[in-house]
Parts: sequence; structure tokens; C-alpha cells
Amino acid sequence: MDVFDILDRLVAFRSVAGKPNGDIAGWIEAYLAKHGTQVTLLRGPEGDRFNLFATIGPADVPGYILSGHMDVVPASEPQWSSSPFVLRKEGERLYGRGTTDMKGFLAAVLAAVSTLAGLRLFRPIHLAFSYDEEVGCRGVPHLIAHLPELCAKPLGVIVGEPSGMRAVRGHKGKAAARVSIKGRAGHSSRPDLGLNAIHAMADALSAAVTEAERLMHGPFDAAFEPSYSSLQVGAVAGGQSVNIIPEICTLDLEARAIPGIDPASLLAPVKARAEALAADGFLVEWKPMSAYPALSLPQDAALAALLTALTSEAPLAAVSYGTEAGLFQAAGFDAIICGPGDIDRAHKPDEYILTSELATCQRMIEALGARCAA
Repeated sequence: MDVFDILDRLVAFRSVAGKPNGDIAGWIEAYLAKHGTQVTLLRGPEGDRFNLFATIGPADVPGYILSGHMDVVPASEPQWSSSPFVLRKEGERLYGRGTTDMKGFLAAVLAAVSTLAGLRLFRPIHLAFSYDEEVGCRGVPHLIAHLPELCAKPLGVIVGEPSGMRAVRGHKGKAAARVSIKGRAGHSSRPDLGLNAIHAMADALSAAVTEAERLMHGPFDAAFEPSYSSLQVGAVAGGQSVNIIPEICTLDLEARAIPGIDPASLLAPVKARAEALAADGFLVEWKPMSAYPALSLPQDAALAALLTALTSEAPLAAVSYGTEAGLFQAAGFDAIICGPGDIDRAHKPDEYILTSELATCQRMIEALGARCAA
């Protein structure tokens, strides 16, 4: 199968984040097994989702990991020009959910497997495909935890998120949480008998706005846009009618932190303000939704030099979006981003990737194989 046939099969799997993924993981496992590749499916704690790890070459020698996620965001937008789960080709564009984020990278990796398997690799190339990246990088920590029993410590991890095939050394970390406040419902004519959850949430919302404004004053890292850490409230929900005292209100917020700052720590002032409402009779729940650390690979790292050689371009210092690369780095492995496609096409109707981008990615992976066989 060539890269286009593989992408066609991958797009057809409705592997939406948060749903079972045994079908796509099983298909990839079977495909790799046909090429004599050593494959392990790792069941996640959810029971119906799997990470996949495969090795080409000697597993007991330090090598490189090609990392990607099998899940995609939903495709319910009415603006799609055709079925999002049927690959459609128009000229050089290949349309479908996940073509750029990031089944295009998976397809390029799988298309290169036959070439890699035909080489006598003295350093292995591993494939690490995760689940539920799109809902907070929930799957890959379980895969990372198994790496010591699956392979020697890798020399580096290449995370194939869409970067226009330009390597990237850094990104911000992220933490997201939901605050839920429960008060006491009642008729709006007797506010003295109820506990208005929306009014109470105003305290937490005010704390979030104050913290967001404070972060704009630094610390700074010029590699990022914006150059400071940030915090925002993305959703607030509560109430039924204007004449009913609202019993419940929820607020979703996130922080994005420059390297060196724990993103969860940026949410702490909001958490403290919300939990203080318990003294007024409210029930308060703070629920972390997702978190991953920042990525910061040194400019002089060997992995950065390798990607410069493979792509003929020096890596970019940083991008605004986040990836699983920060989690690999936090586990002690050098990590870098480099994959086909443009992040601006992701999570939108008529998402697409270019045939030339797939070809360039496959050539890079095969070039990596040639270096590991030299």
C-alpha cells in the first residue's frame, strides 16, 4: 500500500477522541505485522482504548521514536463539502478529518515501514501511536510508562504534529480545569432564601480575569507569541430562567505557560477563590480536565542537529500550540516536533493535507532509517 491508500484507510476510521479505538489500532497492528514488525498493543485504563508501540531493528539499542496520535476531533460542522471520513482528492489536496492532525503523519510513517524493514538497522526506529491526545493527552502517559520494558532509552522522540515539515524545539505547557458551584434554588422574588450559584461564580471569574491581566506583565520568553503565559475562561454555564435562583454554575478555564512555569500553578488563585465560597454555604468542586508540560529542547541538542540534517532547515524555537512532546521530555527523553501539514488547517471543516507534504515526510523518515543503518 502506498501513502495515499494508507491515509484513505486511516481517515475512514471514526477515531474521535474519547471513544473506543480498537478498530484503528487493530488495523495498524495487522499492517505492521505483515512487514514483520514487532508490535505491542497497550490497553489503557479505560478498557476500550489502546496505545500502540512497534519496533523496527534491535530494541535493546538506543534509537528514535516516531510519535503520533490516532484520535481526531469531531467532524460535526455543517460546512464540510463532503463526508469528513471519506478521503477526497482534489488536485494536490487530500480532504478528510485528521488528514493534517495527524493521520497524514501516521500514513507517511506506515508507508515508510517497508523501506525501513528492508534495512539492516543498527539503531532501531520505534513507532509510538497514542489515543485521546485531543482531549488532553490522556493516552500517551500510559505508553510512556511502559517504555523501559519495551526498548532501550531512546536518543530522541520526533512528534509528527503538523509543522510544515519544519522542526520545532518548544511549545507552552497547558492546564485546564472546570469549577462547579452548587447553591440553592428558589423563586427570584425571595433571593434571601436561596444561594445564587452564578453570583458566587463571579468571584472565581473575577480572580481569573485578574490573574490573566497579571500574567501579561511577565515573565517573558521572546520565542513565543504572546511572549508571556496566559489564562482564559472559555465557557460559563448555569441557570434555567430569569425568575429562578440558579442552583448550579460551571466555569471552564485554561492556562498556557512558558517553559519553566508549571501551568497548573497559574490556576491556583482561581481555585483558592472558588473553594473559599464553601464558607458561604456553597458546594464547590474543582476538576482538572487536562494538563501537559511545556517543551524546551536546547538549540545545541543532538536531536535538533539531526532534524536540521534531515530537513535542511534549522528548527524553529517555538510554536503556540501544544503537543505530547512535552510529556516525553518530562519523562527524560529529548523530543522535537516535525510533521506534515499546517496547524491552521486542523480542527476545521474541509481539513486537508497536500500530497507533496506526505511525500516529503515519508522521505524524511526513510532518510532517518538510512542514517540508522549507516
